[in-house]
Amino acid sequence: MVNLNVNIGNLALKNPVLTASGTFGYGTEFSDFIDLSRLGGFIVKGTTLEPREGNPYPRMAETPSGMLNAVGLQNKGVDYFIEKIYPTISGIDSKVIVNVSGAKIDDYVGVCRKLAERTEIEAIEVNISCPNVKQGGMAFGTTAAGAAQVTRAVRQAFPGTVIVKLSPNVTDITEIARAAEAEGADAVSLINTLMGMAIDVERRRPCLSTVTGGLSGPAVRPVAVRMVWQTKRAVKIPVVGLGGIMNGRDALEFILAGATAVQVGTANFIDPAVTVKIIDYIEEYCQRHGVSDINDLIGALEY
Repeated sequence: MVNLNVNIGNLALKNPVLTASGTFGYGTEFSDFIDLSRLGGFIVKGTTLEPREGNPYPRMAETPSGMLNAVGLQNKGVDYFIEKIYPTISGIDSKVIVNVSGAKIDDYVGVCRKLAERTEIEAIEVNISCPNVKQGGMAFGTTAAGAAQVTRAVRQAFPGTVIVKLSPNVTDITEIARAAEAEGADAVSLINTLMGMAIDVERRRPCLSTVTGGLSGPAVRPVAVRMVWQTKRAVKIPVVGLGGIMNGRDALEFILAGATAVQVGTANFIDPAVTVKIIDYIEEYCQRHGVSDINDLIGALEY
């Protein structure tokens, strides 16, 4: 038997495989395809203080080795999540992590305070890196000062595990990670999508209503692995890696680079059972290489 248990702060996961926010709904949408209890955890779609309609259509576009999205954090707000959604997923034997977004500091704090009232919600992921909203979002995640300000406020409002999701659209991601760590983040997750755009040459118009959007998928993976490796060397808190993970080998790249856990995103749209296949592959890899504890592989890159 291989021990796949990992810890992110005080959050104990049965294995290192999570789902990325915005790609897995609220989990129940995938219950016909996989046993949700097999996941280390799943991160629900972005939750804001007030309901959001999101951006106008079209807001998704396929690209070579990836996709662009500009959904814009469409959701029915934190009160709806707590009253209607959370009761339907709270009984699943997997960690539920709530992705928190906002346009201003008070929005983040308001969501966190409401979530803190449900003491069984153990962890949040603070999105300071969404490129698809006009206010807030990525603006907080592009400077160390902005990241520190949000993290400090959230840390005071939510007593559980705080994971801060970082943007790759910066000059030095390690500076942002250190700022989040200094203000009490229990972990950082990276990377969120890269800024990109696509043009319909026949119509001579952008493919997205917002012109630009977030690029995800295999095209971003080498960038994500590099940033995880850099960040792990810069901070003492756990790093959660994501960006273009399509299979078990991809997940292990992030783990060897220093990720304590990984998030699977775009691949869920292609194969709704991909997460459990990745878990199985990691366990088989460990057995094949004589590794009895997944923690021995975290940051085990030799160079």
